[in-house]
Amino acid sequence: MRYKLVALDMDGTLLDDQKRISPENANWIARAGQNGVTVMLTTGRGIQNIRPYVEELQLRSPLVAVNGGEVWKAPGEVHKRIPLHHELIRKMREKALDTGVWYWAYTTEGLMNRDSWIDKPWEKQIWLKFGYSSKDERLLKEIAKWLGTIPDIEVTNSHWSNLEIGPIGITKASGVEEVCRMLGIGLHECVAIGDGDNDISMLRACGLGIAMANAPDDVKQHADKTTASNTEDGVAEALKYVLSCNGLAVGSLLDSFSDR
Repeated sequence: MRYKLVALDMDGTLLDDQKRISPENANWIARAGQNGVTVMLTTGRGIQNIRPYVEELQLRSPLVAVNGGEVWKAPGEVHKRIPLHHELIRKMREKALDTGVWYWAYTTEGLMNRDSWIDKPWEKQIWLKFGYSSKDERLLKEIAKWLGTIPDIEVTNSHWSNLEIGPIGITKASGVEEVCRMLGIGLHECVAIGDGDNDISMLRACGLGIAMANAPDDVKQHADKTTASNTEDGVAEALKYVLSCNGLAVGSLLDSFSDR
């Protein structure tokens, strides 16, 4: 199988624990592009928090943002956007205020949170994602149970301490599938690399799913391969493997890259 597209998660995958891209990861992203493999960032972040990394890597590839809520044909050129209804945002914020939990939301204008919430007319904003964060697992489970009573939403997380809410049926996998249609390729020609619950959909949907060593076991079980952690250039190792599948001589892989 020759792979043509890599859907690459950011936090806990591409980025180390200080939110930096290692030189080794950057080098192999560039080499993948030079050898006909498109690498696109596929993340729960909004575009405002993706752009600095796109510029650092000098990427011109498509992007999947806010867990599939936005698909960009290229940086600066939005292809598709699926918003949340403003009344749903109001309802979820009221739940956050009632419970005292930290909350945040992405609009097309940027990221807001409990401390920076701007009371503009709700219907005037385009809402992309809402989230809750807490170290109190009991409280998050209570909120997750409440969210389960609300129709037409998708609930996931990028870390055990948060809940991320988007429109029903909108996931990283749906975003990758949209990019595939745009590029005229199949999901079987794609590779997904990630570490979180919100990556499971694309790990399962793509032809090859690669989990990070730092991913929880319930994420790894949905992957075909496991690479090194986000602090050990795991993305570089994964891209070496992808290029080797495409027939490029890349040298030996670390022992940490293995079948699940």
